Amino acid sequence: MSAEHNDVVDLLLRQHEQIHELFFQVQDRTGDERRDAFRRLVRLLAVHETAEEEIVHPLVRRTAPDGERVVADRLAEEREGKEILASLDGMDIDDPAFLAGLKDLREAVLRHARAEEKHEFPLVREKFGDAERRAMAVALKAAEATAPTHPHPGTESAKRNLLAGPAVAVFDRTRDLVSGALSKVGR
Repeated sequence: MSAEHNDVVDLLLRQHEQIHELFFQVQDRTGDERRDAFRRLVRLLAVHETAEEEIVHPLVRRTAPDGERVVADRLAEEREGKEILASLDGMDIDDPAFLAGLKDLREAVLRHARAEEKHEFPLVREKFGDAERRAMAVALKAAEATAPTHPHPGTESAKRNLLAGPAVAVFDRTRDLVSGALSKVGR
């Protein structure tokens, strides 16, 4: 793991930057380039949020004085983003409604990221030492490796992710493989 990915907060901040950049790529590109950028965005958002729900949120909930409220607010934001993303996932990228929905998604996701950076990440840095944050980064990457790759609103908890996640992840990853193979045939 590179130095910027050794600390869970640094890793999540880097992913927030990648998500921000992917929004610009989806917005500014057309055709297959837009479709590919959107697929990368969907996947990153899905695995990023699932991993936070499984690793970061439970620890903040248990250790921060106001952890329950902080996490409840983040989960509500995540659900909003997942619902918008789910409506866009599978939509024709050339549909005029796509860019309007993308704008709504971008606003919701960036608002959520700012709230995490302001309310949750400082708690993680305060409550956990360097070694613990490094261990959390390893756990986060492991969670991402087995996370669903598409949005599933209603699974915004570690328990629900752990119960439904493996089966949903296999379905999503199979769908991604088939979709990728079909798009190559169509070119």
